[in-house]
Amino acid sequence: MYYVVQVHTGDEERCMQECCLRIDKEILRECFIPHYEEKRKINGTWMTQERVLFPGYVFLDTEDIDALYLQLKAVPRMTRLLGVGERIVPLSEEEEAFLMRFGGEAHLVEMSEGIIERSQVRILSGPLMGMEGLIRKIDRHKRKAWLEVELFGRTQRIEVGLEVPMKIV
Repeated sequence: MYYVVQVHTGDEERCMQECCLRIDKEILRECFIPHYEEKRKINGTWMTQERVLFPGYVFLDTEDIDALYLQLKAVPRMTRLLGVGERIVPLSEEEEAFLMRFGGEAHLVEMSEGIIERSQVRILSGPLMGMEGLIRKIDRHKRKAWLEVELFGRTQRIEVGLEVPMKIV
């Protein structure tokens, strides 16, 4: 089951490394930070870079949350495990399925490609295929899309890479 740890934005990598070092491998199956690909123009050339998909969050996969909770106390920079009230709750099956479909085993949301037809976006390839209804904003020049998804018990606004080379009126 996936659990989410809230950390200070920018400390995600350091916290993930600390978790991998300090937590018993039999308790912590996997520790990861989902990323997305984006294209940026650097010195006149479009380059693909990886960015953190959920800034301020680290994901942990475990079946023994009580043992994990005790060992997390030894991890510096961790702020808290997400939950409801005092209870620590894992991501729902739907949330886990969304993360796996969106980022796959590598937890990396690759660039998608689409077109705009009569003010409607149509995704031709990439992880955004079939998720057009989640897109709230597109910036063709920055090659990004902003989505709203239900995660961690609230609506999250996330950005991902989207190439839209053509607009058909």
